[in-house]
Amino acid sequence: MASTQLSDLIEGIKSGKIVPYLGPGVLTGVVSKADGSAIPADSDSLILAMNGGKPMAPRLMFEFPRAAMDVELKRGRKAVTRFLDTTYGETEWTRAPIHDWLATLLPPYVIDINRDIQLQDSYANTPHILIRGIARIAGTDYRFRIDQYDGEKYSEIEQTEVDTSLPVLFKPTGSPKPDATYIASDADFVDYITELMGGFAIPDFLKQYRKGKQYLFLGMRMLRDTERMVLSDMVYAADTPPGWALIPEPTDKERRFCATKGIEVIEADWTDLLAEASPVAVAATADVGC
Repeated sequence: MASTQLSDLIEGIKSGKIVPYLGPGVLTGVVSKADGSAIPADSDSLILAMNGGKPMAPRLMFEFPRAAMDVELKRGRKAVTRFLDTTYGETEWTRAPIHDWLATLLPPYVIDINRDIQLQDSYANTPHILIRGIARIAGTDYRFRIDQYDGEKYSEIEQTEVDTSLPVLFKPTGSPKPDATYIASDADFVDYITELMGGFAIPDFLKQYRKGKQYLFLGMRMLRDTERMVLSDMVYAADTPPGWALIPEPTDKERRFCATKGIEVIEADWTDLLAEASPVAVAATADVGC
């Protein structure tokens, strides 16, 4: 893609017209500060990490939610939560270049389908609204939790109490901070996506705010059915075109899916976007994890 087009996307993010939509690929190169191991982010790496580095049965290796469901059935839901807490809440990781870049821009709205806390850390000095997905919770029709950050701490609030002038961080699959809530297993996703399709997994104020927005999909491979179903509802009421997906060497399946959604596929990666936005920063992080 020509640099002028990448520049247009960067300007769209800066203006708030284009919403960054972060997938597992943006965490490529992030490693443990303790032992240098790579952060598990995509489906395969998560399954291997959850199973002590060993592959699971082929039918379970198909997708992380399926493998998490198997662990939940055998060892309980808390076993999956403990794994995710240890991975994302207790392990110290190096910073992802994309998150350092976003910290300089502080876009008004970001969607992040990863479960780590780097996006939240990028806004650590900025009051913001955090929305996270919840599933299989009694006593509420909604499938989201809202916390407002005042610059020092999070406090859970109702959607009618949201300060709509603050930046919004939407993490559909959850995070360990301020306390753990995750969408992980098949059962979680069935419940969450059902309510997402019914309109109960997105706060009312966000349904209004997102109208006419466009999205830039970074680190997203459009191959997993679960991720594609979540994406389809997240971008509801978008502008035309709804957005762009930076995918190096896209498959035919990815092209077909994006075509059905009106998403333009650009044969580039998030690193190309950062190189255009901040070449010095990208060069400085080029050796991370090597």
